Amino acid sequence: MMPRWLPAHSALIAISGVAEVLGGVGVLFRSSRRFAGWGLLLLIVAVFPANVQVALHGWPGYEVPAWMLWPRLPLQLLALWWVYQICIAGSRPGRTR
Repeated sequence: MMPRWLPAHSALIAISGVAEVLGGVGVLFRSSRRFAGWGLLLLIVAVFPANVQVALHGWPGYEVPAWMLWPRLPLQLLALWWVYQICIAGSRPGRTR
């Protein structure tokens, strides 16, 4: 799923996986939620080219119909909004959650 123009595919996949896990753990704790939210927003933006790659060229090794791959792109906008609302807007001083 990684675009060919990106170097070191295995390393980038490992880094993004670790970032995803750390972000997920970070949102569990109020003290790190805002920081983790910003990291998850950056991660969602960073993996967007891979989702475009999959939508355009399919997912190597998997028989997934194209109509199932294209909705992933606008869903990332929803994910961006959701992470922002929960982790950043919801953790501003003065807001109760």
